[in-house]
Amino acid sequence: MKPRYKVLIIAGSDSSGGAGIQADIKTVTSLGCYAMTSITAVTAQNTTGIKSIVSIKPKEISNQIEFTSKDIRPNAIKIGMLHSKGVILSVLKSLNKIKVKKIVLDPVMVAKGGTKLINNAAITYIKKKLIKNTLLITPNIPEAEILTKTKINSKIDMVKAGKILINLGAKNVLIKGGHLKSKNMYDILLNKKIIKVFKSKKYITNNTHGTGCTLSSAIATYLSCGKNLIKSCELGIKYVNEAIKSNLNLGKKNGPINHLNSIILNKKFK
Repeated sequence: MKPRYKVLIIAGSDSSGGAGIQADIKTVTSLGCYAMTSITAVTAQNTTGIKSIVSIKPKEISNQIEFTSKDIRPNAIKIGMLHSKGVILSVLKSLNKIKVKKIVLDPVMVAKGGTKLINNAAITYIKKKLIKNTLLITPNIPEAEILTKTKINSKIDMVKAGKILINLGAKNVLIKGGHLKSKNMYDILLNKKIIKVFKSKKYITNNTHGTGCTLSSAIATYLSCGKNLIKSCELGIKYVNEAIKSNLNLGKKNGPINHLNSIILNKKFK
């Protein structure tokens, strides 16, 4: 199998491998595409939480994006953790140079264990500058609440928040409903013309670390292959649900999902 399509990932690293750039690479690779990276920060973390975060200088983040893309042009880009205003401005400058249209932004703000991963100035610049320059933004409910300054307790609230983000300049918004107290999962995609609700079964498990990173990377991967936005979201959600369903059960607290659920291994490797 030779991967034909390329995805550039701009995100922070997770030393435990469950989220961040590690989850992104696993996702893109498992779905049959080629992953490239620009690392924005290095974290020391495990399933119980984050011990430390070391930021990469904005100039070096830009160097990674531009030098990589000059040689191997990405078909799509996934953006994750951008922890400061300086990083966001640097990334925007580089995106304007390489001119890739299929960009998925996962506005990572708080880790699963509760650690804040972004400062207030960065949140402001995501709202004012970054969301206008992406094809899709994929906030979960807490992130959507921060970006819209509203409270979300229902599917109706999710739609209202999505419309606020559209009015702020987002072209398309996929609000992830995993934080809603409901028997089923509801993820809602909307833009100025459509509202599409993806309903799926909710699996009760502690092993959901990295689901947001994984979903946005899966969607970017399907977009890179030429699939439309609705189909890319549908397939991305299905991939994440299967990864959760397999219940990998690693670590002592918020365990990772199984990114290899899409791969059938040869018997000699089992």
